[in-house]
Amino acid sequence: MQFFDAHLDLACLALNKREMTAPLGRIHQDSLLAGPWPPAGVTLPSLRDGGVRWALATIFTEANGDGPEGYGRDDVVAARNAGEAQLETYKHWAQQGLIGIAQHSDFDDALLADDEGLSIGILIEGADPITTPNDLAWWCEQGVVAVGLTWAVGTRYASGNATSAEDDVGLTPIGCEMVDAIDSLKVVHDLSHLSLRAVDDVLERAQGYVMASHSNCRALVGGEDGEGAPRHLRDETIKEIAHRGGVIGLNLARNFIRAGLQGAERPSVREAIDHVERICELTGSRKHVGLGSDMDGGFSALDMPEGIECPSDLVKLCDELAQRGWSVEDVQGFAAGNWRSFWKKVSNEQ
Repeated sequence: MQFFDAHLDLACLALNKREMTAPLGRIHQDSLLAGPWPPAGVTLPSLRDGGVRWALATIFTEANGDGPEGYGRDDVVAARNAGEAQLETYKHWAQQGLIGIAQHSDFDDALLADDEGLSIGILIEGADPITTPNDLAWWCEQGVVAVGLTWAVGTRYASGNATSAEDDVGLTPIGCEMVDAIDSLKVVHDLSHLSLRAVDDVLERAQGYVMASHSNCRALVGGEDGEGAPRHLRDETIKEIAHRGGVIGLNLARNFIRAGLQGAERPSVREAIDHVERICELTGSRKHVGLGSDMDGGFSALDMPEGIECPSDLVKLCDELAQRGWSVEDVQGFAAGNWRSFWKKVSNEQ
């Protein structure tokens, strides 16, 4: 089975001292290679072994964060430097022949490649490294195909999902300009970490394609009053993404699958697939859901559903879909086909 994973924090993991070019077996034997969130789940060889052929690989930065991706809230230069450090990581891997970086105008060609390597488009998760809307064109030249204006804590451009209701300003004035720049360059809007108001603002203003690279169903994690509710999609947002031709990526972080987990408790694969099924029920189609695993992007491999700890385990999601009566074609659509069709449409409009 081949997979398209719409959310992997590969450069962030590397800069946090995980040896991303090593097999997982070696990482597990030497804790010095694992980085700060052991046990590790993802390295470049493990993605190849698990059949992950295509991915959106992030440039993830965090205002006031503790790691190398962090920067001061108002330090625009430091934010750009943090983003460029991750970009250089991807370029270095590409020079070594470990990955291919598709330009946003030719991602469709990468989807058709018949080699066994990993082709990535770059997703900016938190737009602070883009110093101004005019700066976005340069990032697109480097391989950026999608932009999420915020991470949880918000950015200069919009409020994030961790913003309190009283502080939720939605899009800022410069954020409105950035939405317009994203549209003009045919870049995709990622809604996954936006606040409630920012989601509504983007959907009202944006004219281009939208997606949620790594989000689940709010209704299945406690509803509107659930502890993590702002991180997940309302039913009406799910329907609107599908109406605009977008795709939603299933997030495998355990607390994003079931609320109220105790201690080291992990949800089941079945519970993860419940989110997939709900998206299909709401949209009336199996064409608007795929994988956006976020696999151990800042958390342990044990913080995913029971039995899924590395890319080779992703096939268990497909097995569950098959057990629920999904056809081979529909299962392949979830694994890769729906994302590939989405990016083909986007690329054809460049």
